[in-house]
Amino acid sequence: MRNDQSLMRKSHFLGTKIRNLRKRNHLTMEDLSARCVRMDAGSAPSVSYLSMIERGKRVPSAAMLSVIAAVFQKEVEWFLDDVPEEAAITPDKGRHGGISGMALEPSFLFSNDILQIAIPEMLSQTGTTGRQFAHLLIRAHQEHHQNHFPDLERAAEEIGQKRMPLSADDMLDIAKGMGLRIKWIDATPQEVIDEMGLSSRQLVTSFFEPPSTIYVNKALKNRPYRLKYDLAVHIGHCVLHNKDGLKSVMTSGRREDSADDGTQSNSLNAQDILHAWRDFESSFFAGALLCPKVPFRQLLDRCGYEIDVHKQLQVSASVAMRRMTVVSPYPHWHYFDAYAQGKLQAVYRGNGIPLPWGNMRLVQDPCQHWAVFRMINEPTVGTSAQISILNVGNEPRIYCCESIKVEDSAGNAHVLCAGIDLNPAIEAQGKDALTIAQDLKQACVDSGGSVVIPKNIKQDLTSVAKILNINWIERGIKNEARLICSRGGVCPRQPSCYAAGRPQCDDE
Repeated sequence: MRNDQSLMRKSHFLGTKIRNLRKRNHLTMEDLSARCVRMDAGSAPSVSYLSMIERGKRVPSAAMLSVIAAVFQKEVEWFLDDVPEEAAITPDKGRHGGISGMALEPSFLFSNDILQIAIPEMLSQTGTTGRQFAHLLIRAHQEHHQNHFPDLERAAEEIGQKRMPLSADDMLDIAKGMGLRIKWIDATPQEVIDEMGLSSRQLVTSFFEPPSTIYVNKALKNRPYRLKYDLAVHIGHCVLHNKDGLKSVMTSGRREDSADDGTQSNSLNAQDILHAWRDFESSFFAGALLCPKVPFRQLLDRCGYEIDVHKQLQVSASVAMRRMTVVSPYPHWHYFDAYAQGKLQAVYRGNGIPLPWGNMRLVQDPCQHWAVFRMINEPTVGTSAQISILNVGNEPRIYCCESIKVEDSAGNAHVLCAGIDLNPAIEAQGKDALTIAQDLKQACVDSGGSVVIPKNIKQDLTSVAKILNINWIERGIKNEARLICSRGGVCPRQPSCYAAGRPQCDDE
């Protein structure tokens, strides 16, 4: 048996391993402590001491670790650094969505003091702005909670009384009832150039001036969908933050993450976090006000989650599609708003789907077969629904998405995409999702990257589509399934899209 001094030198991942093992066995700390007491009361950890062990604040004695190991039927050596199994130190997220986490161990390297030094250095070296990092933090928080923010939902319902649809006049009445004044301004789209030298147009649509004035661009009088959204966002800010004015100017067009003075800043400060968080809260509130959860879910259920439902509600497609990811009883959704290759304006990955291309840097080996990006430069004929097979964590998963090409208030074309991970739905029907996905992947590989879905798999997917009541899944099943990948360098097609050293499209 190792002595306590040797144990201290080899215990950097010990707390994480115990915590994850306990959670995977559905035990509370009280449960584990009680199990240890029954096994050896003299060496068993108390609940408070067990908490300190899991947080890396204490190292158990050799005798105490032996008791814990015995409870879980593990060898003592399994808990030490000599056995750094990836699954053992990866945080257990349960059924939470989003991308996989990482263990913040050894804990002394992930202390607040060290992170406060390391994060700004990382941003500086990678060219990531403070505002971009703030958005990343908030997106991770959003995905971890799978878009469930009941306090924001309740706040919106109190204002809108769950009415649906709300007209532009209704929104103006709500604003006036809160003591807000509307003033109209003239502003024209301005050209902006990104780091790749690509130009687009950006339009200031509205802004709030404390204590009670909302300035709105006259151009929105001809765009009632956008007018309603802007008013809803400002109403949300006033409700949530007492009209304090700490709210970003609202614009239409591709967002450039730069400092207020127009220069890129790689420093992270509290103001970046505050502005980004308040922007998110106000935007979420706006969606909940315009598409209240229960009536919107009922409408989606009647309409089979068709994207065109946004026209009935007189809201933009982006608002309706983002709310789908919130109100659907099926939690495994993703949503993209793409302006160009590598330019994702908005991202939500409650199903943990890998991020195509990235929304901060244009990667060198993009996969061109994602539906959202193919639509940017291609005209859409008929439905855009697509069944895709993608390797995630070395296992194939089946996704289905529906995309729509729209134009923002500044005149820029962009593509909105809502999709789901079908594997959990297949498993819920008692089917082997992994085997089905592997068979469909192999059929695609054998056919050069896309294939008419085999009859037996089509039956399984059709059954799932009917249970989920999502019409565009059934349309996607009628099209060919496509292989997609997180990066071109891991392309599973034969021959690979990158076999000749450059990406090759299906039509080339």
